[in-house]
Amino acid sequence: MREGIEEGFMAFVSDGSEGIGAVRLVRPDALVIYVENAGEFVVPLTAVRDVYAQKVILECRKLPHDIRKAIGHAHDVEDTAFVRHPPTP
Repeated sequence: MREGIEEGFMAFVSDGSEGIGAVRLVRPDALVIYVENAGEFVVPLTAVRDVYAQKVILECRKLPHDIRKAIGHAHDVEDTAFVRHPPTP
């Protein structure tokens, strides 16, 4: 499933979910994915479910435990108050 994956593609754990990070490096047997708020993780290509529109969809149950834990906290430090209440000009 390595074909077509490029550095910079966004990574997701399901279609329609928020992105969890981006592909930093494409190796012959794995991807290096930067997960927001956690750093870089090596993901085996066997965990890639689909690739389209510059998106890499991962199959969560095939991911190593450390990245699954990081994904659960990928958006912890986002300021959601700004999203809900944008400043007025």
